[in-house]
Amino acid sequence: MKTTKSHSSWHIYKAFCWSLKGLHSAFKNEVAFRQEFFCFLVLFPLGLYLGRTATEKVLLTSSLLLVLIIELLNSSIEAAVDRTGEEIHPLAGRAKDMGSAAVCIALANAALVWGILLYAMFM
Repeated sequence: MKTTKSHSSWHIYKAFCWSLKGLHSAFKNEVAFRQEFFCFLVLFPLGLYLGRTATEKVLLTSSLLLVLIIELLNSSIEAAVDRTGEEIHPLAGRAKDMGSAAVCIALANAALVWGILLYAMFM
């Protein structure tokens, strides 16, 4: 039986490298990810600044991270579906539409969190 203890730090390093490769690929190939990432770069520090409590800071910033996470998952679904073939199939369309809907809900969630907290802060 193999022991993984001596290789666990190497595996963590390799997993980190694969994650960076995935982020680079998303940034290079996905316009929506780039747009959401640039919004994140602006709004993340703003969320840290505007949040009065740790809870508010976490809500403001994690809602932005959630959008990026869901966009990465949506892009991976689209890539996998496109890899299987060029023919139009109802299940492929459904998978892509559901991934897009997940991004839309994540964006609505971020807007809702920011709207409620900003309203409470300034009204």
